Amino acid sequence: MTQDSKTSSAAAHGLPKRVFAAADADARTARAAAPTPQTANPAYRLAYQDEDLLLRDDLRPVRFQLELLKTQLLLDEANIGSTFVFYGSARIPEPARAETLRAAAKTPEQARIAGNLAANSRYYEVARELARLAAQVPADAEGKRQFVVCSGGGPSIMEAANRGAADVGAESIGLNIVLPHEQAPNPYVTPGLSLRFHYFALRKMHFTMHARAVAVFPGGFGTFDEFFELLTLIQTGKMRPLPILLYGKDFWNQVVNFQALADQGVIAPQDLDLFRFVETADEGWRIVRDYYDLDANGGAAG
Repeated sequence: MTQDSKTSSAAAHGLPKRVFAAADADARTARAAAPTPQTANPAYRLAYQDEDLLLRDDLRPVRFQLELLKTQLLLDEANIGSTFVFYGSARIPEPARAETLRAAAKTPEQARIAGNLAANSRYYEVARELARLAAQVPADAEGKRQFVVCSGGGPSIMEAANRGAADVGAESIGLNIVLPHEQAPNPYVTPGLSLRFHYFALRKMHFTMHARAVAVFPGGFGTFDEFFELLTLIQTGKMRPLPILLYGKDFWNQVVNFQALADQGVIAPQDLDLFRFVETADEGWRIVRDYYDLDANGGAAG
């Protein structure tokens, strides 16, 4: 007898799917408990309704597991097979706002910095266009969505990525994080895929677990952290190689002397091949397509 026929047979005989109450049903019952000194005491709370318990230092391993599991469940339910991750600054403005920054500068130093940000504002549109291209890849034969645009969920380059997906009616992911100065999700992230993390480590794990291509745009400490961890994972063999597109050769060669790392012997010369310098969306997307042997629409070639 097949599993389907067993299921049909069980249904025909009125057999229940489960014999214990669901957790949400017990949770509702627990909330409705009559107030007494016993039921009002925190000790009486169901463990999964006890926020004080869940926030204890002792429960950190459980919170790790919850942050890992919640995101994975939501991505699985959304039928997401892989992602195209976008890293980059939260401060680079879109071109339309670049001149506003220049006008607001009150000192020569502020004007210099505003000028640099304005010069890099072109990457907002590059990220947006690259996201448009990735977001149009069709689902695979199993119905899994591939190269789903994924950003940190914040402003600037992250916003550009989510906005590019929205331009073509595609869903996109935003992996935001709780910061002392709260950073709200940008308005282009798909609400059901707008996720928030407490732990940087778990957030970065979800970036790398699902990524099949990564675009790294000019950025600061956060971008460096994400980019160099990705390089380390691949360099050490903990993660399989994948296309890493490094946008802004002039920027990166000014802030990091990659060749000097190889010349000093602290990385191998071939480690410089882990990433590719690119400038345009078409150039970056062509590298990804060639790497995976995809056709012009992002499907399997041949």
